[in-house]
Amino acid sequence: MLSFIVYHGLMLRDKNLIPLSRQHQHALALCVRLDRAIQAGEIDPEAWHTEIQQLFEGEIGIHFAAEERELFPAAARFSELKPLVDELVIEHVLLRDFFSRAAARSLDPCSLGEFGQKLARHIRKEERQLFEGMQKVMNPEDLALLGAALDEALKEASTSCALPNEATRLRAGR
Repeated sequence: MLSFIVYHGLMLRDKNLIPLSRQHQHALALCVRLDRAIQAGEIDPEAWHTEIQQLFEGEIGIHFAAEERELFPAAARFSELKPLVDELVIEHVLLRDFFSRAAARSLDPCSLGEFGQKLARHIRKEERQLFEGMQKVMNPEDLALLGAALDEALKEASTSCALPNEATRLRAGR
C-alpha cells in the first residue's frame, strides 16, 4: 500500500504527517489574508487579534505542543535534522510571543505583518525541510508510530478551519 499522498500537486507527503499539513494550511490561509489586508491598507488590529487568538487556542497551541512532544524528538534522533529541529523550537518560542501579544491586543499593523511573515516562513520550513527530511530518513514503521502519536496528541485540536470574521474576511476582487 502506498503510504505517500500528493500534497498540493507538488510534493509527496507521508500520510502520517497529513494532519499537521492540514493545520499548516489553516494557518497559511490566515497569513495570506493578513498580508492582503495589510497591502490593501484595510487592517483592523482588534479583529485580527481576536482571530489570531482563536486560532492559537483552537488549533495552533495544540499543534505546537504535538510537534514539540512527538515530531521534534523523532526528527532530532537524526543528526542531519537536529540543527533544523533546534531552529524550529526557537521559532516556536518567538511565535508564541506573537500569539501572546495578540491575546494582549498589543500588535500594531507593522507587528501583525511581521507575525504573518514569520509564521508563513516557519510553516514552509517545516513542510519543505523537516517533513521532507523525515520522509527520507525514517522507515515506514517509525513514521506509522509517529503518526499514531500525533493523532493522539492532536485529538483536542479543532477539526475545521476557523472562519474569518467580517473585518478579516477577504473581499471579492482582492
